[in-house]
Amino acid sequence: MFKGQPKGLYALALANTGERFGYYTMLAVFSLFLGANFGLTEGQAGMIYSVFLALVYFLPVVGGALADKYGYGRMVTIGIIIMFLGYLVLSLPLGGDILALAVMGLALVLISFGTGLFKGNLQVMVGNLYDEAGYESKRDSGFSLFYMAINIGALFAPTAAVKIKAWAESIGFSSNDAYHFSFAVACAALIVSIVIYYAFRSTFRHVEGGKKKEGETAEAVELSPEETKSRIVALCLVFAVVIFFWMAFQQNGLTLTFFADQFTAKTSTGVQSMLFDVVNLLMLIVIVYSGFLFFQSDSKKGKGLSVAAAAAAVAVLVWKYTRLDGAVEISAPIFQHFNPCFVIALTPVSLALFGSMAAKGKEPSAPRKIACGMLVAAAAYGLMVLASIGLNTPEAQKLAGDSGTFVSPNWLISTYLILTFGELLLSPMGISFVSKVAPPKYKGLMMGGWFVATAVGNLLVQIGGHLWGSIPLWVVWSVFTVLCLISAAFMFSMMKKIESVTE
Repeated sequence: MFKGQPKGLYALALANTGERFGYYTMLAVFSLFLGANFGLTEGQAGMIYSVFLALVYFLPVVGGALADKYGYGRMVTIGIIIMFLGYLVLSLPLGGDILALAVMGLALVLISFGTGLFKGNLQVMVGNLYDEAGYESKRDSGFSLFYMAINIGALFAPTAAVKIKAWAESIGFSSNDAYHFSFAVACAALIVSIVIYYAFRSTFRHVEGGKKKEGETAEAVELSPEETKSRIVALCLVFAVVIFFWMAFQQNGLTLTFFADQFTAKTSTGVQSMLFDVVNLLMLIVIVYSGFLFFQSDSKKGKGLSVAAAAAAVAVLVWKYTRLDGAVEISAPIFQHFNPCFVIALTPVSLALFGSMAAKGKEPSAPRKIACGMLVAAAAYGLMVLASIGLNTPEAQKLAGDSGTFVSPNWLISTYLILTFGELLLSPMGISFVSKVAPPKYKGLMMGGWFVATAVGNLLVQIGGHLWGSIPLWVVWSVFTVLCLISAAFMFSMMKKIESVTE
């Protein structure tokens, strides 16, 4: 799984892990903060949330165009600095008046622009590592590992957001002001990212791009206008489909969080309650990876270490189970740690499955994986339809208070599990596809195009917020189910045209 990858992959992945940890710590409580601090309705909060996400994922096209001219590494560094300033402004507790709202808007613009310079260009650099001889066959698995590293940061973010907010309240800060401590975490995370980036820069400096030195010749292969056009068309078809995946997937920070807050049981007991402790999830991940390393290790020492790690993780879980005492309170943001946990745990499963299929010559192409990912996303929201039958509307639930209708946390946990299967089929494979197919002189721009599609999907996230009110919940989830099914059908219908560019 980790063998044969370029060294620069791990440095770039860890730099991204720190940045994503800060971003998702902020995002875990952001929609709740908008309501608590400014008194915004779910629809208003959804609009701000989705516009911010849209900017975060739209501006990489600007960052990519700049990087194609001035260099990827230079834009990454400038992006980190701008993001840091944005999070620093957001961490200031200025109250809930119109001035505070305007300052928050400025902070969001800085964060989104900085992310636009950082995120896509870092991924272009990862893709460039696999343009070197001997690494091309490792491209898909490399991006899967890179994507896993992103989710390591995201795994701990919800717990960090909740714990830090609670700590701030315990030392005397108001509930609203305490949110800003969660935002300040992102500043520290970015410092870690930039340190990692420059400490290991020697492993990837050759893919940073930039102006050519005197006497240096370009090595990029020039494509004919016809081939360039066909590649861009194929990429645009993929971009059109993934819009609807991200519209559905990013509901995890909006309507799925509202569902966790308003319709999910507030406490958990027994084994189920252990799932809300990030340490327990980490132990489960250790067990999964120990199992894979045991079978992949070529030495007795490696197998022995794998067994020892798994045994230690099991011992920790047993010890923590014996210390359970009554019910555990569940906060809505904590549900967001399930998706990154599942990404990390399922990545080796995905790599092993597709590696086995590749060995038999039966591995599906990246576009086919993307289409299947849309079907899986539809199934996830189909499960939410079932979970919501017989529940109050959100408006009725607010009026009912403690006598409202509530469901087991298992519904949301299962939904996140299924969504993660879809994400692993779509996101790392899509990024890998872009890095492989994009015309060499437009790599930054095309990677930016992937994020523009993501941005449009995130802008449409607000549809969930506007539907949240008097409409039955099962209808809300059905909207996302149907859109994912239509997108999958379109992708399969265009498959020959999309796949032709890789032949």
